[in-house]
Amino acid sequence: MEAAGTTRAEWRVTGMDCGSCAAKVQGAVERLPGVSQVEVALMAERLRLVLARDGTTPDEVERAVRAVGFGISAPEAPAERVAGRFVLPGEAVAPAAAPAAPAEEKRATLPGWARSRKAQMVAATGGLLALAWGIALTVGGPAAEAGFVLATLAGVAPVARRALAMARARMPFTIEMLMTIAALGALAIGAQGEAAVVVFLFALGELLEGLAAGRARDGIRALAALKPATARLVVGPRIREVAAESLAPGHVLQIRPGDRVAADGVVISGRSGVDQSAVTGESMPVAKGPGDEVLAGSVNADAELRLRVLRAAGESAIDRILRLVEEAESARAPVERFIDRFSRWYMPAVVGTAALVAVLPPLLLGAGWEVWIYRALALLLIGCPCALVISVPAAVASALSAGARQGLLMKGGAVLEAAAGTELVAFDKTGTLTAGRPQVTALEPFGTDGKTLLRMAAAVEQGASHPLGRAILEEAEAAGLALPQAAEAGATPGRGAHALVEGLRWTVGSPRLAMEAGCLGEAAATRAAALETEGSTVVAVFAPDRLLGLIALRDEPRADAAAAIAELKRMGVRTVMLTGDNLRTGRAMAERLGLPCRAGLLPGEKVAQMQALAAQSRVLMVGDGINDAPALAAAQVGIAMGSGTDVALETADGALLRDRVADVPALLRLSRATMAVIRQNVALALGLKAVFLATTVAGMTGLWIAVLADTGATVLVTANALRLLRARPGGD
Repeated sequence: MEAAGTTRAEWRVTGMDCGSCAAKVQGAVERLPGVSQVEVALMAERLRLVLARDGTTPDEVERAVRAVGFGISAPEAPAERVAGRFVLPGEAVAPAAAPAAPAEEKRATLPGWARSRKAQMVAATGGLLALAWGIALTVGGPAAEAGFVLATLAGVAPVARRALAMARARMPFTIEMLMTIAALGALAIGAQGEAAVVVFLFALGELLEGLAAGRARDGIRALAALKPATARLVVGPRIREVAAESLAPGHVLQIRPGDRVAADGVVISGRSGVDQSAVTGESMPVAKGPGDEVLAGSVNADAELRLRVLRAAGESAIDRILRLVEEAESARAPVERFIDRFSRWYMPAVVGTAALVAVLPPLLLGAGWEVWIYRALALLLIGCPCALVISVPAAVASALSAGARQGLLMKGGAVLEAAAGTELVAFDKTGTLTAGRPQVTALEPFGTDGKTLLRMAAAVEQGASHPLGRAILEEAEAAGLALPQAAEAGATPGRGAHALVEGLRWTVGSPRLAMEAGCLGEAAATRAAALETEGSTVVAVFAPDRLLGLIALRDEPRADAAAAIAELKRMGVRTVMLTGDNLRTGRAMAERLGLPCRAGLLPGEKVAQMQALAAQSRVLMVGDGINDAPALAAAQVGIAMGSGTDVALETADGALLRDRVADVPALLRLSRATMAVIRQNVALALGLKAVFLATTVAGMTGLWIAVLADTGATVLVTANALRLLRARPGGD
């Protein structure tokens, strides 16, 4: 929340290709009066900050960013929409966007990179260099030297302008400044031809960096493209094509076969297979009928569906996934924060070393000034940390995008790094290892009949959200029972629910709770123990003075749970099940799945268990994201099941959108692969720097090789990171 007298502002910044670029944007605006909380997201191309009311204006922020060579614009505002109600016939509905004009289409025939300023600079410097070489080969002499000088000055002029702008912003140690010094220094010592080549290679390298960074952003852009721009809105007897941003809860949409769904909705008519692979990674179409929810970005495969919109524009599952991926840069990995700190003193150290290389050999050893100044200039170019700084965010962005496409959501590089080191996975039982859809398997009345037992239990559980309560209600509905009114309803987390029904305070809770109330006799306790030994969860229905009976419910394990736990063991990761069920029920389920069990845990006890485990091992906790929130928070990494629900995305460090236990080892594989790529990138960046530093000081390589060492390393580490975009950790 912003302080009084301040406002939060956001812009889209273009032209950022590496971590150094993001640092330049941040440095340019941080110095402005009244600016605070500056956040620059490289892959999301986003600038956020807080402005004091009497300080810098938004226009001044934009001028500061443009001064250091980057494009900036306000983010597009969402289309105006009619919210919270139906659009009736005759009311205004936002029309679909008009198609692009032919002239606009013609201008857009060139790819984006070819129309960029960097491409124009490469063409200009390359043309001047070719002209200079032509003069050198045909005329030679002073005319050729003048041609190289002209090519160098024309190419270095915009670089020098950016260097001076950043120096005024108190950022003297930039690649632009180093490039300017190197090019002008080469001219000063008579290396005109090499200076022109260096300027051209620098421009070419910047273009390649931009292409690589744009490719890294394609994963995020692909997510944004999943939602169609228009939707077919049912308005009375008519169907209108409207802008997707105008949709609001309650609208009814027609989804034809082959159409992509524009908003989260619930099917009100029709049955069809729906391809959700783009959103959840589910490989096969899922059958949908009345009452089933369909996510935005899914594709209708077979027959027409009518959907009632559930969430407003900007709040669908795909929108929330997109926001999570874009904002994940703020949760940076510890290794990334270390590299940022390292780069702050790395470049000044390189500049100091280059200065010593330029002056010490001539002064102390009588060596030639031109030779050592030349080597010092090459050393300046080698010293740029662009490759090192981009090595981590490029890998993280690629991994997050690849994971999101397969239903694996993680909130940033810090989560990826922590998950990669997981030694123990702790699973909740109900809704995690099991499907969370228990069914009533036995009614054991005491002093009454089964219908009365079920009727009273269902009356207490009216409005219940817990899976056991819902199962009791479904059983009562299937039996056609009329439920009495309940009042003063309440619940004791992890133990049971209670309500005032027909003048008595009835409780539906664990046998242990009934025993503590003095209502569970020996015969009932024996029967409850027998049912639990069979793997059922047992609840007792009782009033303060008597036991009405027992209800047994069973929740089957997910089809992939046992295989996933076996896969984790093969990966060297230990597992444990934490459950609020009694020991017999928990142990029966754990034995079926092949993992140890800690049972009978109340919510507070589950947190204590998690804290004890986390003190001994690096623990990843998997739960349903709602009642397991405290335990998820106590783990090093908390992962929620739940098809992208609000709670799952907000309370945990990540979510498994496909509700598959098999996605837990997939998430760990992706995290480990990401950390492996980061280690490769850091080794590649530093290794190339070390090799070319040594060869440059030894006089084996020159200026143009130094430029290739910098830009080439940046392109290599980015390309290596892009391999993660093709990662299929789930194997499907």
